[in-house]
Amino acid sequence: MSYLHRRDFLTLLGRSRPSAASSEAALDVALSPAVEAHLAQRTVHPPTSGLAPYTGPWTRAEVIHLLRRTLFGPTKSDVDYFLGKSMAQAVSEILRAPYTPPPGPVNDYNNPNFTDPNVPFGQSFLNAPLHPMAEPYRIESVRGWWLRLMLNSGRSIREKMTLFWHNHIPVEFSIVPLGSALYRYNQTLRQHALGNFKDLIRAVTLDPAMLFYLNGYLNSRQAPDENYAREIQELFVIGKDLPQHYTEDDVKAAARLLTGWRTDGFSTFFSAFHHDAGDKQFSAFYQNRLIKGRSGPNAGAIELEEFLDMLLAHPEAARFLCRKIYRFFVYHHISPEVEQNVIEPLAQIFRDSNYEILPVLETLFQSEHFFDVLNRGAMIKSPVDLAVGLFRYFDVSMPPASDLFDRLFISYQINVALGAMMQLPGDPPNVSGWPAYYQKPLLDKVWINTATLPKRAEATNAMVYVGLYGLNHRVAIDPLKWAAGLSNPANVNALIHESLEMLLGLPVSQQVKDTLKPILLSNLPDEAYWTYGWQLWQANPNDPTLSGALSIRLQAYLQRVLQMEEFQLC
Repeated sequence: MSYLHRRDFLTLLGRSRPSAASSEAALDVALSPAVEAHLAQRTVHPPTSGLAPYTGPWTRAEVIHLLRRTLFGPTKSDVDYFLGKSMAQAVSEILRAPYTPPPGPVNDYNNPNFTDPNVPFGQSFLNAPLHPMAEPYRIESVRGWWLRLMLNSGRSIREKMTLFWHNHIPVEFSIVPLGSALYRYNQTLRQHALGNFKDLIRAVTLDPAMLFYLNGYLNSRQAPDENYAREIQELFVIGKDLPQHYTEDDVKAAARLLTGWRTDGFSTFFSAFHHDAGDKQFSAFYQNRLIKGRSGPNAGAIELEEFLDMLLAHPEAARFLCRKIYRFFVYHHISPEVEQNVIEPLAQIFRDSNYEILPVLETLFQSEHFFDVLNRGAMIKSPVDLAVGLFRYFDVSMPPASDLFDRLFISYQINVALGAMMQLPGDPPNVSGWPAYYQKPLLDKVWINTATLPKRAEATNAMVYVGLYGLNHRVAIDPLKWAAGLSNPANVNALIHESLEMLLGLPVSQQVKDTLKPILLSNLPDEAYWTYGWQLWQANPNDPTLSGALSIRLQAYLQRVLQMEEFQLC
């Protein structure tokens, strides 16, 4: 992760945001033959497995696959913990982890160049009046707060689902100039992440940030705005996968139905004066549904409810949403076999449960299809998975909560790196979300190109060798602490085997492992040299010469492993 000097941060914070590398960069990055062969096999011979419950072995390989996909990467303690559970118990715990709404962000951004005139340092800005000079700082505070929730997400899928819904129903932080509204939008996603989809889409439709982002607050009977009316059908609920879909008249009718909703940036209210009280006729795509126009203070809520019922009654809605879930958690390509064996039955579960999200995820993550060997290591790791996973894999801690500014400063540096790798949380490139989840035929291959691959290497190298610096703290991978947490670090072969099992998306051959061994042995011929050095350090852990010698070898080893093609897979 690129190191930013603190004075640069004070200058940049609030004046600019990290820019994403262009997705138009040439996709000419070569993968190893083994990785190419695995991905090619998955495309040419897609799995025919379905949603029958998985009954195969429950070993470290299966646990690690589950945690890679449902969390932001596995940790050794997580793997050991879930090995003591059944597969069904593990999935249930990940989906049903207790949830308490996290404390909101506070003013952690006051600095010698700027002081928020309305909010003391350490106090909440969520109800403070809008301040044009303070809002960019507040927005970065919200972004850093969200990143730290991902870093500390534990054994719950909720933060990953929050990111999923942010990609599916996005609001761009750079377009909505109010930090408190962006916080509330993010909390809306988190609150409903594992609940009912209708409740989620209703809440987002009326969310102040969304009303601002897609111009809903300007929508009136005098001048209906079609922006949100189009996107809720095309991107959020129905999609464009069918040869025939909604019509332009459907967009116009939906825009009229959604007139009258207003926001002050903090809350949403309905203005009956601005609402179109006429009837709204929809096309044959929606069974020629007529939604009767209404007037009065409840008109908007009643018509919105009928509109959402109409959208979700369409059989394509459940299929479209299940495809989005599948591409995010399982694989980017949906073959006819997968459509028949996985998507269609998942969609039926979604409809039968009245659009409850949990039954869909539980069925998918317990299925033989999810654990099919062809689905393991078949996705390119997203930048967020890579960056957050580094902190989780190696148990890297952020500065303590008492040092607010350092936490923000280091969070900002991570977000700069994520922007350079094309996935800045809060700012997908447009209302469609990140191209890796919808832009055919590349899809997840968009993450790796000649612009972003060096940025990934910079990110991992920085965490291995340099770390990220605040005013008072440094966060970095501690190679000795990490290695000491492995099962048998004194044995060089065991260290390599266990670390590669955790870090790489695909198993590698013994030949590959043998090429890594000389890094730890400094090209010495006898493996006993490593064992002797490790045992000597354990007996003298405060000896700087011993610790330095081992750290240098482990850093070189991790640098190589974290730049392997297999590390880019999950």
